[in-house]
Amino acid sequence: MLKSYIKGVGHYVPENIVTNDDLSKLMTTNDEWITERTGIKERHHRKNRNDSEETTAYLGFKAAESALKMAGMTGKDIDYIVFATLSPDYFFPGCGVLLQEMLGCETIGALDVRNQCSGFVYAMSVANAFIKSGQYKNILVVGAEVHSFGLDFSDAGRGVSVIFGDGAGALILSATEDENAGDILATNMHSEGKHAEELCTKFPGSKFGWSDRMRLEPENVTDAEVYPVMNGNFVFKHAVTRFPETMMEALDKAGKKPEDLDMFIPHQANLRIAQFVQNRFGLPDEKVYNNIQRFGNTTAASIPLALSEAIENGKIKRGDLVLLSAFGSGFTWGSVLFNY
Repeated sequence: MLKSYIKGVGHYVPENIVTNDDLSKLMTTNDEWITERTGIKERHHRKNRNDSEETTAYLGFKAAESALKMAGMTGKDIDYIVFATLSPDYFFPGCGVLLQEMLGCETIGALDVRNQCSGFVYAMSVANAFIKSGQYKNILVVGAEVHSFGLDFSDAGRGVSVIFGDGAGALILSATEDENAGDILATNMHSEGKHAEELCTKFPGSKFGWSDRMRLEPENVTDAEVYPVMNGNFVFKHAVTRFPETMMEALDKAGKKPEDLDMFIPHQANLRIAQFVQNRFGLPDEKVYNNIQRFGNTTAASIPLALSEAIENGKIKRGDLVLLSAFGSGFTWGSVLFNY
């Protein structure tokens, strides 16, 4: 029976660190205000908002390089790519095909996943299904984001812009029949589209306008359409409800209990949400991995970035039972439970 085995992981962030004090020079805010509400102390942004080199695909490429090195593989060994992002290099095509070229892969399939904060658990779920079906043997799963080019660094946008950072994470999911190897034990994915506009970026899109509107009617394009908007309290309320649901669904499917977990990695949206869920399940600090304090919310990149860092730091070891869970824009939510 085929297993989905995590053969390698990797992550990458731009060198440029932006602290809360740095942001206080751009807008009316301060370190205490940001830390109290989000838990974030700093985040990484590419140095130049108009930089055409350090793109989402490039960040994904650097994370993928590390994952391939850990797995002892090259791009030629990969037979499928799943790339999760909400900030692609181009409106189209997606980042998957760009990564295929950067890595020197064969003319393999490359799928882009647009599920924002839940993007990586969706991507892992899809990759797992492909592996278990026998269709592919080595799938590269990537989550990467460059948020810094599309945020409103004024007082009007401070509720959103202080949260997000740039970064990438990747893993290699490989097929194996080794009875001693790890495996993905359970996945689930959910959505509730009636709340789509509670956390979204409206422009460009077929509902609110395309490039012709920006070019011909710039005076009619509002900041609320161009920049991300979020109903923070509404999102928080739903997040702390959906997180426990998706977590228990995954655990129940595998016949496991919260106390069986060796590590829980929540999407790094807000430290207060993560702490609420941790307390709800009675998980000790050593069984929950958070790095939002240093990286901010990197949406689709947050889970693989945290997973890679936790493995690199020895917090997760082979054989450990690990749960990844996410909630975000859409609304979408989901989980992946696996033995590493």
